[in-house]
Amino acid sequence: MKDITTIGIDLAKNVFQLHGVNATGKVVLKKRLTRRNVLPFLANVKPCLIGIEACCGSHYWARKLEQLGHEVRQMPPQYVKPYVKTNKNDANDAEAVCEAVSRPNMRFVPTKNEEQLNLQALHRIRERMVRNRTSLCNQIRGLLLESGISVPQGISKIRSALPVVFENLSNQLTLIERDFLSDLYTELVDLDGKINKYEKQLEALAKQSTECRKLQSMPGIGILTATALVSAIGDARAFKNGRQLAAWLGLTPRQHSSGGKDRLMGISKRGNCYLRKLLVHGARSVVYRYRNKDDSRSKWLAEIEERRGTMKATVAQANKTARIVWAVLAKDIAYCPVA
Repeated sequence: MKDITTIGIDLAKNVFQLHGVNATGKVVLKKRLTRRNVLPFLANVKPCLIGIEACCGSHYWARKLEQLGHEVRQMPPQYVKPYVKTNKNDANDAEAVCEAVSRPNMRFVPTKNEEQLNLQALHRIRERMVRNRTSLCNQIRGLLLESGISVPQGISKIRSALPVVFENLSNQLTLIERDFLSDLYTELVDLDGKINKYEKQLEALAKQSTECRKLQSMPGIGILTATALVSAIGDARAFKNGRQLAAWLGLTPRQHSSGGKDRLMGISKRGNCYLRKLLVHGARSVVYRYRNKDDSRSKWLAEIEERRGTMKATVAQANKTARIVWAVLAKDIAYCPVA
């Protein structure tokens, strides 16, 4: 066990496959372990480089293995796949992870701490509830249309219209319709309460975080965007510059170049679609509010909007916001408004 320098682990729910090599690249370890035996086994291995794929549970294992003294590096699965030889199985996957983690140009995923994972969990739960609420409102509106009652779009319209519908005895709703509409209204109120609960938790956590307070001072970034960025990015120094962060968020042009001819298309839309959505929505408000101002950024936005349209100006502002976010977090400085 002393000559192992690199180990690749194929993570799973119950059965883990390990593949280890020495300094010369010779295979010295091929082992299949159950979940409860992974940590005891690696505790007896001399500290070495361990590679795992970034997936559900990978941050937990990364923290546990680092506590044993190992250097753990997580990699996106799509960057590991080219190293899989022949057929896919656990042994070949572990060998591919071991090979990929030793590549000098490999891109790695920073390990998230428990605070970041908690913030990320709050955002994911809230986002799911928002989707459920939207689906519920659409169903209520459709059922009312079947009864000849039209309600304008918007959740607030549904909230105010349903009590009026219940009290109106001339709308010819049957008892069954009144019963299930009452249940749906109760479900809507319950979802509103849960969403408000998670938003208050995010607001409290944002007040405690210095990084979140810095980000909220920027135009187009509120509590949701600030906490989501902090939970997803972690250490911004993992990115070389602001453009890398913008590219990671899918806000840079997709490239299809060949033969010395550069061809840039629309944004790549890679990475975290939730973060990109928040940044674009925030940028949309910036574009709207900066139209009648005469500072340098407003002039820049007005020029892009006039030349390329509102949506491209919005995405350009979102790209710029991502770059400023990197500068604020990586250099640990306060945001300075443009004069």
